[in-house]
Amino acid sequence: MSEIVRSAMAARLRALTPARVGLGRTGASQQTRDVLAFQLCHAQARDAVHAALDAAALAAALEPVAGPVLRLRSNVGEGPGDRAVYLQRPDLGRRLDGASRQKMAALPQRGFDLVVVVTGGLSALAVERHAQPLMEEVLARLEGWRLAPVCVVEQGRVAIGDEIGEALGAEMAVVLIGERPGLSSPDSLGAYITWMPRPGRTDAERVCISNIRSEGLSYKEAADQLERTVKNARARRFTGVASPDRAVAGTQAGAQGRIPGRTPAGGSERETER
Repeated sequence: MSEIVRSAMAARLRALTPARVGLGRTGASQQTRDVLAFQLCHAQARDAVHAALDAAALAAALEPVAGPVLRLRSNVGEGPGDRAVYLQRPDLGRRLDGASRQKMAALPQRGFDLVVVVTGGLSALAVERHAQPLMEEVLARLEGWRLAPVCVVEQGRVAIGDEIGEALGAEMAVVLIGERPGLSSPDSLGAYITWMPRPGRTDAERVCISNIRSEGLSYKEAADQLERTVKNARARRFTGVASPDRAVAGTQAGAQGRIPGRTPAGGSERETER
């Protein structure tokens, strides 16, 4: 194959994906610009994983959109080493700490149609960039629903929405969480929807909308899919692998080879987020 044909094919492929395809060579080595670009993306992914969520700033950004915000913490302890504990002990991020449980118990109202939980997961950057504009789109579609106060949780995992949803008597929980960064997507946001949340729910009982970001699933597309998913769950009274939502995926290719859209959340690729 001639160099001209090879270059033209690589250019067409690069127009379709942010993946590293058709990279040039200098002798037997990659070109310096491609090596440096790879190192930059790798550093951005590592930074996203280790960065802690600024919960106070996020709550302040969400309040004009969603009203009063309830700030909570997971069972991961406070201190300079808490991020390392969070990464090494996923189980601690799935339950609230004692003070947060007391705060939940003191709330005067119970019985909601839906609660939205926002937590940094493995990319606080994703939540800080995308949670507020996505919430604007979503809340406009849920008029008439009995919505619980939005909960911002420090050092939380997906399953922390189960405890929160049960404590509030919510029929459904939507957890917005930063997904595990890839080499082309350090700021990908995921939305996990669970019908009748309670501790012990498995990932097979959830629906995930993945890759919400400027280069992936837009806020409008994600909000449209989320609206359809929660309304279907409400009508059918379940979510997960048995849900028809798993079969109606988006049509855009995800930034890490995934299809952004409504998919079951049970795949091993997401295990480190949960």
